[in-house]
Amino acid sequence: DAPVSSVALRKSGDYVITLGTRFAALKWKEELVTTITQVDKDKANTRFNDGKVDPAGRYFAGTMAEEIRPAVPDLSVVRHFDQVDISNGLDWSLDHKTFFYIDSLSYSVDAFDYDLQTGKIGNRRSIYKLEKEESIPDGMSIDTEGKLWVACYDGGRVIRLDPETGKRLQTVKLPVDKTTSCCFGGNDYSEMYVTTATDGMDKEWLSRQPQAGGIFKITGLGVKGVPPYPFAG
Repeated sequence: DAPVSSVALRKSGDYVITLGTRFAALKWKEELVTTITQVDKDKANTRFNDGKVDPAGRYFAGTMAEEIRPAVPDLSVVRHFDQVDISNGLDWSLDHKTFFYIDSLSYSVDAFDYDLQTGKIGNRRSIYKLEKEESIPDGMSIDTEGKLWVACYDGGRVIRLDPETGKRLQTVKLPVDKTTSCCFGGNDYSEMYVTTATDGMDKEWLSRQPQAGGIFKITGLGVKGVPPYPFAG
């Protein structure tokens, strides 16, 4: 009855998801979804978008407004900030002292100081502004060298950034425009998986990019990703 926008492992087994404006537990074999809690009940045109679990087991997720409206361990929810356009990519530095975040329509990858013990964030700053051809920043993941990988919506690429210098290190182009997110997987997390979309594409556009909406696997990057953190609740 609502879009699933992020999925995370759960320490106690199975998964947790963001479903519409709800955090929910998913039991895969039983095909059972149970609501944990709901946010923004007074905002009918809002839903969660991207989400990810921090190194201490807290589930972070951000919201966005629907373009077209369709028909933590104690399970409390903390609002860190508002005035967000489209909440998207998020991850943490390898030392867990920095939280990286993307609000897509800011065209920026931002960093915050992060307190792992409390989950509090502060001192927001931009570490990279996207170039025109890179278009809109979307989902994001970190690798074992501490570099960030950002999928570029309408940019048809994934870019690798150095959060310390603010420089782009690498660009991997894909045969579709609407790259939406990226993560590492495979037996040793050396493979990158990239999701893509077809939103707003007409028949002519789709005929030029028949693989749009598919999931791509990229190998040979020479770097590995960090295993996902399970939700502690």
